[in-house]
Order: sequence, then structure tokens, then C-alpha cells
Amino acid sequence: MERTNKQTMKRYEEEAKKLLKEMTLEEKAGLLSGSNFWETKGVERLGVEKAMVTDGPHGLRKQAGSSDHLGINKSVPATCFPTAATTACSFDTELLERMGEALGEECLQENVSVLLGPGVNIKRSPLCGRNFEYFSEDPYLTGEMASALINGIQSKGVGTSMKHFAANNQEARRMVISSVIDERALREIYLAGFETAVKKSSPWTLMCSYNQINGEFSSQNKKLLTGILREEWGFEGAVMTDWGAVVDRVKGVEAGLDLEMPYSGPDNDQAIVTAVQNGNLDEAVLDTAVLRMICLLLAAKDGKKPDFRYDAKEHHKLAKEVAAASCVLLKNNDMLPLEKNKKLAVLGEFAKNPRYQGAGSSRINPLQLENLCDVLKERNIDFTYAPGYSLENDNAEEEKIKEAISVAKEADAVIVCIGLPDSYESEGFDRDHMHLPESHIALLKEAAAVNSNTIVLLFCGSAVEMPWLSDAKALLLLYLGGEAGASAAADILFGDVNPCGRLAESFPCKLEDNPSFANFPGGDLTVEYRESIYVGYRYYDKAEVDVLFPFGYGLSYTTFAYDKLTLTKEGEYVKASLCVKNTGSVAGAEIVQVYVSQKNSSVFKPVRELKGFAKVHLNPGEEKAVEILLDKRAFAYYATEKSDWVVEKGEYTVAAAASSRDIRLTADITLEGCESGSVVQPMSYCSLKAPLSIEAKDFEILYGRELPAATRVSGEPFTINSTLGEIAKTQVGSALIMQMKQQMASMTGGVENSDDGMERMFERMMGEMPIRSLSMFSQGTMGSAQIQGILDSINQESC
Repeated sequence: MERTNKQTMKRYEEEAKKLLKEMTLEEKAGLLSGSNFWETKGVERLGVEKAMVTDGPHGLRKQAGSSDHLGINKSVPATCFPTAATTACSFDTELLERMGEALGEECLQENVSVLLGPGVNIKRSPLCGRNFEYFSEDPYLTGEMASALINGIQSKGVGTSMKHFAANNQEARRMVISSVIDERALREIYLAGFETAVKKSSPWTLMCSYNQINGEFSSQNKKLLTGILREEWGFEGAVMTDWGAVVDRVKGVEAGLDLEMPYSGPDNDQAIVTAVQNGNLDEAVLDTAVLRMICLLLAAKDGKKPDFRYDAKEHHKLAKEVAAASCVLLKNNDMLPLEKNKKLAVLGEFAKNPRYQGAGSSRINPLQLENLCDVLKERNIDFTYAPGYSLENDNAEEEKIKEAISVAKEADAVIVCIGLPDSYESEGFDRDHMHLPESHIALLKEAAAVNSNTIVLLFCGSAVEMPWLSDAKALLLLYLGGEAGASAAADILFGDVNPCGRLAESFPCKLEDNPSFANFPGGDLTVEYRESIYVGYRYYDKAEVDVLFPFGYGLSYTTFAYDKLTLTKEGEYVKASLCVKNTGSVAGAEIVQVYVSQKNSSVFKPVRELKGFAKVHLNPGEEKAVEILLDKRAFAYYATEKSDWVVEKGEYTVAAAASSRDIRLTADITLEGCESGSVVQPMSYCSLKAPLSIEAKDFEILYGRELPAATRVSGEPFTINSTLGEIAKTQVGSALIMQMKQQMASMTGGVENSDDGMERMFERMMGEMPIRSLSMFSQGTMGSAQIQGILDSINQESC
């Protein structure tokens, strides 16, 4: 039976309550942990079936054989759709919902009940190694795209697990770091996307993150999991852990954590039983968590369709459509679209071996992977290919460059395929810089020197620096376009599709311009979010910092005119109405972006914030009316002194724009609201200057308490949350790490793709893994007593 976003776990409560009464204490505790790496437990004697969950979020990563959560072992073939960083650029919620429906269908065929995604963490820094898996730097866009994808997946009777809740904005020390964030920034930036999706789409589950938030781990953060998520937002589903995120199992249950994944052995189940028996855990609290799990398992059983088969060809076509709608044309000096009778030089190893997805737990085994060379052959395009660089190293190789130059000289136009290899960005580690490999840049410069008609196809999962931009006559950003990205790129190159993607993140000129630069990735213990609400374009526009390309930017093969912006009050809403006209010679789609700002606010605010958007398809000369409703939250800020959202009384400006810096029309409206408060506003936040440098005392005012220590005090005893990197200098620690490296080497021996970033990922993750994770790594064979014994030996040695 299919369910819509309006239906929740509540429909199963009565049946779940009856089953709960029949369960033993041990069965209740057991239901709150997995039975293996990818399946929950059930209660066989009561007919409660276990359910399978598996990685996403842009495809199905179901492992039929050996299991892992790092993307090492092979998974069943599935459609690899473009990643979230790519799809967000479509600004197309209807398209994302259709993609979600396809993902739901693939889950049905493979008997998967919950897809682990989407990832809705904010892109605080371009360096976050997992940015390819996240939508945007903007919480409004993030929430809308996540809601659409969730609605699509769950319309098929398959659940989602929106992640990683919350404030997981880096890979460095992700399992132990404490994100130190002021309450206003937490609410307005880092929680808002989750809030939108919870309220609009009712995800079956949420996945808590590894990290701490202001000193408390997400997996046992009662304010986050109960106070905000359930009591304020009305979330009715289950909360599960990221794999291995449990610190204190009993404290987690008390805080609102339901499901521990994966199975980590019997110790945590027994800890729950013991806590109830000795009175340290109220059985009513346990029952609440178990009830949510029973509802989830009943929904999973109800959604199964054992004989369902999806149409792989149609899903591949959809993947192409999504990729084409998400490509962003960043530069075009009368170079595109290309004429199909031109002789082309196609340069770069990515033309034959494309970077089409990210590395780590979201790695999909694609059904039908395309590459640009094969696509051009199929279309009878006259071209000559030269690799130009090697994916084995970053060094420019003279012979490869020479070959590429000779090919470029003979062509009417050159297509250079460059970008970031897997070894540059991946789950498990953050980037060290924003540069492309030296070999890629050298190829582009040498090719452009002999043929000025040079087009760049850029493959990456996040923003990059572009000191080479002047060498490109046209630049098409593909991000990570999935298995059909090559066909989508060809459609745009030759004008079969008019590009309509718009940037979902700002591209700064250089890394140092990013507002988090001075505080990323932080110290050993904490990372301070001193920029507060000034993330992405909110900072660049406020501090008047030049950017390569602003948020919301993208070119088209046609032009659009905006006219007649009016604002009207309709009950709780403000309706923004305008007309958009295609003033060019080809059909195309414009993404109208609506930004809101306040005049003379009593609190510091960005220059403008995205609060609405609409995608409009127009034929040449066609004009359409566009209406966008703005609710109360579009004009509100989070007032920490009231612990609530507040609309200040005063005048607001609503802008219709083609990007955050391309404002086409504005109109003002006066709103009744609260009188200005008397909140202390540190001057460094009221008048931002670049480069951003916020004094600790100013951030402390926002934070509302003394800032915690950023680094571990030398000589302190190690704990279960100490990392393997910290214990590496002890004899016991060194031996343990050596043993784990040997085990990981045996796991990766069969990996076919040598450019997958795995070695670097393992090296980083090994050093940053907390000692408590040994239980998950051993898949339950190493219990808490053994881990404590190892810890005691290390502390005795280091005394």
C-alpha cells in the first residue's frame, strides 16, 4: 500500500501497542539494535519482521555479499543518479520528486525498506570532503530539495533516513569533534533544512550524526532528539544512528535515540535491560522507543512488493534528464552551442573514465555508465581523443601533453575534461585546498595556447579555485552527473538542451575568502563556528567580497526579462507576483529566485536571504506570470532571548533575482510584528570586514557561555572517545593500529578502481576513529569489556 508525505508512522500505533504488550524486556531491548550490518531485528514469535536498510542517497548501494559502510565491497547494480551537489543546481522540486520515485522503485525490487538519505548538511566550507553528498550552502534550498526527494521515495512505500542530524559539516574528526555553534546560527542555518523536510515530508527515520553539538554527542542529545525534533517539530518517526555513533546506549534511549546500527554485539542490548532492572531507565521511556520501532517495521512490511521490477531503461533516461537540468553553464564567449559538423579534439582522461559520483558509503555500482567519447561516437561526431594526463598521479607528463597539443592544433574546437579525482574529495577526509591537479591545469593551458576555441567540462563535487578561467572560452560545470552525465553534457554542448542549472553554492575566488577559513576544521576537541549565520553568500554579500561565481548563478542560450513585481498580503502570507519573458531566440527555463531583506533591523542580518524560487519554462517571446508565497518564516529571525522565531515590525525588501548578485526587481512591504529588542550585538558581526576575523570574546557573547577547550590537555587519561591517532605513540596503540591496517588491506584487495581515494580515506579515518568504534569495526566480536581492557593497558603504559 503506497503512502504519501501526509501519512506517518501514526497509522500503525494501535497494532504496535498490542504487540508491545506481548514483548519481553529482552525483546524490547533487542528491537533497538540491528541484527547485522544492514538489517534490523524482528520478533519472530510475534510476527514482527526485520527490515533492510541500505545506503543511498543518489542510488541504491545494497551489498549482496560482504558488508561495509565505506563503499569498499561491491553492491548490486543500480541506477547511479547525479549526486545532491549536482541535483540542487536544478532548483527543480518536481524533478527531484520523480527521481525519488525511481529510487523508491529500485528499493522495492531489492526488498530494501529504508534508503539512507538524503544528506542535508550545510556546506559550511568548500573543503568538506562529503560536500558532493549535500545540497547547498543555503538552508531554504536544502529543505525544499530534500522534501521533494523524500516525498518521491516514500510515495512508493519505502522509507528514508534524512542525515546527518546535525551540524556535521566536516569529515575531520567527525566521530569525536564538538561543533561549537551559537543558538541563532544553529536554528537559522544548520537545523532549518531538517526542519523543513520534517514538517513537509515526514521522513520515516532520521539518522543522527557522529559529532557532538556544544559538548553533547548527537546520539544522546536530548535537546536535539526530543526537545527540538519531536516536541517542537512534531517528528513521529524513528531516530537511528550513523554506523557506530553510539557512545552511551542507555543515555541515548533516554535522549530519544531508537535504533543502533549496525549490530555491535550483545553488550548494548544488555545495558538497556540492566538499566531497566536496576531502575536507571524508566521502562516507559524504553517502551516509547520500541513503539516507534514496531511502527517502522510494520510500515516496512506493508510497503514490500516481492514481485516488483523497475524499468532500468526509463531510470537511465531519467538520470540523464536530471543531469542535464543540473549542469551549470558558467562561461560562454560565443562558443556554445557547438555545430555538429565541427572537428573536435577531446582531451582529458575524464572523457573516457569520468568522475561521476563520490567515494565512500554513497558509491553506486552503475547499471549503464556512459563516457563522453562513446557518446560522441554514437552521435557520429568527428573527434580525436587524447588522455592528456594520468589518473594515477598529479604530475604533468610531457608525452601526454605533447600528444594532446598535436590533436588540439588540428581541431576546430577543443573540449578539455578536467576536475577533481576521487583521491581529492571523499567521505572520510576533507580537502586540503581548492586546487585542481597540476596535470589537469597544464593540459588546459597548453591546449588553449594552440587553440583558443577551448571548452572546459568541469567534474567536481564542490567549489574549486579557477586561476585558469581565462584559458577557457566556455565552461560547463557538470559536478558529479551520475551514470548518464556524458549524454547530458553532449546534449548541452550541441544545443539539444538549453542549460538551466544555477549554482547552489558560491564559488569563492580563493579558499582564504571563505568565512570559515580561520576556523576549519578546528582543534582536536572542538570546531568553532565563529562566522555564525554568515555562511556562503550571506557572508560574501554582507562583507562585499568578490566571488568567482555567486550563489544562484548560471547562463542560458537565451535571455530573460523580469517585469511588474508586486507584493500583496494574503492572510498569513505575502504573495510576490511578477512576469518573466523569454527575450531570446530559443526555448529555455529561467529560475526566478526571491530574496528577502529587512531595513533597519535591530539585530545583525545578511544583506538578503533566499526565501522562494520558481522554475519557468518559456518559448521564444513567451511571457508567464510567476507567483511565490512567502510565509512568516521568510521574514523572521531566531530570537534566542525568546527561544522563538520573531518577525520584527518594520519595512522589508523583496527582490526577484537571477542570482544573489543579479537583482532584477525589488518591492517593499511594511509588516506588523514585534518591537525591536535589546539584544547585545557584537560590532564585529554588525559590520563584517574581509578577511573575516571574529574575536573569541565576540563569539563568546553569541555563544552565551565560556568557550570550551579546543585541544586535549597533555597527560589526561585516554577515554573511549580518544582516537587511534592519539594512542598511536603507545606500544599497545601502535600494535592495534598495525593490526587494523592489515585487516583493512585485506578488505580492499579486491577493489578494481585504483583511483577511488580508498587508501587516503582509510589512512585519515584510521587516525580519527575513536577507541569505542573497535566494536563496530570488529562487527560485534569485540565487546565493551575487551575495549575497556585495551584502554586500561594504554593508560597504564602512558602513566
